[in-house]
Amino acid sequence: MKERLVCPICKTAGSLLDVVDLNKSCEEQRGKYLPLAGVAVYYSLCNHCGFCWAPELHQWPLSKFEEDIYNADYGAVDPDYLQTRPTSNAEVLRSIFPVFPPTLRHLDYGGGNGLLSRQLSAAGWHSKSYDPFVDKQTDIASLGQFELITAFEVFEHVPDVWALMSDLSSLLAQDGLVLFSTLLSDGNIHPNQRLSWWYASPRNGHISLFSRNALTLLAQSKQFNFGSFNSGFHALYTTVPPWASHLIRVG
Repeated sequence: MKERLVCPICKTAGSLLDVVDLNKSCEEQRGKYLPLAGVAVYYSLCNHCGFCWAPELHQWPLSKFEEDIYNADYGAVDPDYLQTRPTSNAEVLRSIFPVFPPTLRHLDYGGGNGLLSRQLSAAGWHSKSYDPFVDKQTDIASLGQFELITAFEVFEHVPDVWALMSDLSSLLAQDGLVLFSTLLSDGNIHPNQRLSWWYASPRNGHISLFSRNALTLLAQSKQFNFGSFNSGFHALYTTVPPWASHLIRVG
């Protein structure tokens, strides 16, 4: 455990923060509680960059996630996963880019069943979906590169944040743009206090919780700029492409 308390992002010392039951889910925010699983999940907090993570679950193999988290009961803890969220996110993207150039390629990274991408394709986008869990037989190198990558509610699920950043970096075309969503932990997680934040929910697979500083360090490791539109919606880019200049204004 001591070795696992080294922050995966900045490699400085972390410390155990709190322990919650495996069945703690985001649905508790809506007043719905699962029976206790009786399985302790510890979270650690980096004393330098503020990254908060579940060390043991970061070591789980894919099969363990499929068995205990992303199983047939997952819909009970994330009822918006299959249709409501991808449909809403597709509408957001179409409102942000009402005329998406047909020459540009879009990838929905972590796209689950691919509904978001299918809806955008029906609207004339050149869109594709890739999910590391669903499409685990797909060679990521075969996908090519994309001018726009979206990753909605992906970062908090990832046990290997460096693999995620490597994927995004290799998939993003030159002067491309990554738009992603994850809630910032700033103001929600504090040293020497109980982890009561609803977003820290292992039953949903929320095992990586990012401060703004942690995301900035990750971005810098791949020579990306990092910016936020609000506490839950963010962007990675090197230079702002002309087709997104209305969205991101630098300087």
